[in-house]
Amino acid sequence: MNVFRGPTQFSAGPACALTIGNFDGVHRGHCALLKQLVDGAKERGLVSCVMTFEPHPKEFFAPEQAPPRIMNLRDKLAAFSSIGIDRVVVEHFQSAFARLTPEEFVSEIIVKRLNAKWILIGDDFCYGAKRAGNFTSLQAAGQQYGFEVSSIQTILENGERISSSALRTALANGDMKLAEKLLGRRYGISGHVIHGQQLGRQLGFPTLNLAVASHLHHRKPATTGIFTAQVLGLNEKPLAAVASLGVRPTVEDQGRVLLETHVFDYQQDVYGKIITVELLEKIRDEAKYEDLESLTKAIASDAAHARNYFQKKTHV
Repeated sequence: MNVFRGPTQFSAGPACALTIGNFDGVHRGHCALLKQLVDGAKERGLVSCVMTFEPHPKEFFAPEQAPPRIMNLRDKLAAFSSIGIDRVVVEHFQSAFARLTPEEFVSEIIVKRLNAKWILIGDDFCYGAKRAGNFTSLQAAGQQYGFEVSSIQTILENGERISSSALRTALANGDMKLAEKLLGRRYGISGHVIHGQQLGRQLGFPTLNLAVASHLHHRKPATTGIFTAQVLGLNEKPLAAVASLGVRPTVEDQGRVLLETHVFDYQQDVYGKIITVELLEKIRDEAKYEDLESLTKAIASDAAHARNYFQKKTHV
């Protein structure tokens, strides 16, 4: 899969089958669209192409009101690759791009830069300044410029629309089973293991730390709390763990969001390695403790809960 930072990185290459969107979470609704794009591209002899945005347009226009990110860019690209997408264009969303009229967006981006011959979009797709373009106007533009436009209907789960909003709600509520249903996989976060304060090691629970929300535009994680977890990328099999995702109210007040994961019976130095932490069930919310002794007792209780989860699993 080839990744381009904006359509200006390349001249119009092979004709493509194109879809456009934020795809936050790459949930089952997104996956249905993306798989149809890949299949349709092959049938038409086209390259499959996804255009997505960084930052999320809502983060650009109103950062304080923007919804929490479900997925970081690395995980989004990995999801695209696993589905078989050939090309991804990550458009830097900024003022000049936001001002493009629907007509300019079609002529300059879709036609000249991306060389799209077939566009597949969701039934609620809008484009151009003030979201003035829609499916009908895109079809009309297709007749003018010679590209085909198709839409895919919303995917439902028990009569409810599978959407990033529904997924955010499930994650905010700590309903990891519902999140897994909407995603079609467990909810996970990947990243490079970074150095922390070494406090977990001092307390007897060394952790692998991932920076989850370091950018100003998306400080809020989609979920927070203490979780039973498992870690991928350190062994052939997932490793059982307990994880804390949030701002660590007892030991830090800078608002930095970290995912701290204590892997059971694991002592190796893996700084700099890319791992994925899957959150399997929420144990409790974050809490602020009066002293480190109280914090240590809470961590020990959480670890015991998580170990019990895996023990039950092995006996089923």
